[in-house]
Order: sequence, then structure tokens, then C-alpha cells
Amino acid sequence: MLKLLDKQPHESVKALTHRSLRHAVMTGRLPPGQAVTITGIAEALGVSTMPVREALHLLVADGALEHLDNRRVRVPEMTPDKFDETLAARIALETLAADRAMPFVDYLRLAKMEKIDAEIDAAYERGDIEAGIERNFDFHRCLYETRSAAVLLPLIESVWIRLGPFMREATENLQESYRLDRHAEAMQAIRSRDREALRSAITSDIQDGAGYLGRKRFMSMTI
Repeated sequence: MLKLLDKQPHESVKALTHRSLRHAVMTGRLPPGQAVTITGIAEALGVSTMPVREALHLLVADGALEHLDNRRVRVPEMTPDKFDETLAARIALETLAADRAMPFVDYLRLAKMEKIDAEIDAAYERGDIEAGIERNFDFHRCLYETRSAAVLLPLIESVWIRLGPFMREATENLQESYRLDRHAEAMQAIRSRDREALRSAITSDIQDGAGYLGRKRFMSMTI
């Protein structure tokens, strides 16, 4: 069910609506192929149709949604080629951002990453998949924003939102694919100032999550 996020100080209804819908897509609340209407979203969020229409326009421009007609949009379906390209883009951008950020990660930043990682585990243990996905993005953002907030981070978030509808299913099957704690590996690499180990941990983290689900799903389609 869609809902508005908590309003930030001085945030307009337009901005809040866009942020809430973007969050819903990024955390997989709207699955691939699901169609939604402007009126339906407005009723669910308790806002007028105007901010919803503007928010959907921005999300379509970002590639997170696609138009069906004047009143409906849907979450795009994922194809094998699109998935491979999106995953490759995520790995390329995030390993670069991690590499750039590592020299600037101090003990306070590392402690914050450890706290977020513990919150991810706690969310999954209590079955709160959406919170786990959200905090997972926060973990990566906490690292990358140290050096790459101006250009790389917005690009990375544009990729996250394209994979977002896929992330819920990936997270529901983590026990199949995520047998090693890649976040722990990444934090150890930062402590050791080992760039190659950090790049490897980030790559494996992405491949073990959404990557594993994509391989499983699209292999089954070709059988």
C-alpha cells in the first residue's frame, strides 16, 4: 500500500509526493508490470491529483515508470538485456564511487556504516523487507556521498530506481544467494585501505543480490 513519507521541514506537498512515490518504486512496493492511475495514487496518498501528476512525470523521465495512456502509468517490465545493462551500470558506477570515497572515510563514517548494517540485519530478522532495502541503499549512500555526492551519487540513484521493483523479490530470496556478508567485507577493506578488496566487495554485493535473482529469473525464461 502506498503512503506518504514523513514530511521534512519546509517540504512542499509536491516534493513530498515525488519523494514518497520515488521511495515506493525504489523499495519495490510497486512490482514490475503493475499499472497505477493518477486518481488511485492521489487517493492512497491523500493528496490532490496535481502533485501526483507532476511526480509521475518526473519518474517517467527518470525511467522508473512508463506511460500507458494519459491517466495510467506502470512499472516497466525487466528484460534480460535491460537487466544486464542496468546491473553492469550499477557495478561500474558504484565501484568507482567506492574507490573515490575510500580515502575520505574516517572512523566516524565507518561507525555510521556499521550501525546501518546492523539495522539492515535487524530489519530482515523481523521480516521488514522494505526497511531492509531502504537501509541497504543508505549503507551504500553513506559510503559514496563521502566523495561522490555531486555527480556520481545521483547517477547511482537513477540506476537504483530502475532496479528497485526487482529488489523486493531479490531480498525475499537472500538466503539462496547472500551467503557471505559483503558489507562486512567492504568495511574491512576500508579499514585496510585495500582498494581492490573494496571494489570486489561492492561488485559481489550487487551480484549476490539483484544479480543472482536476475540470472535465476532469466535463465528460467530461456528453458
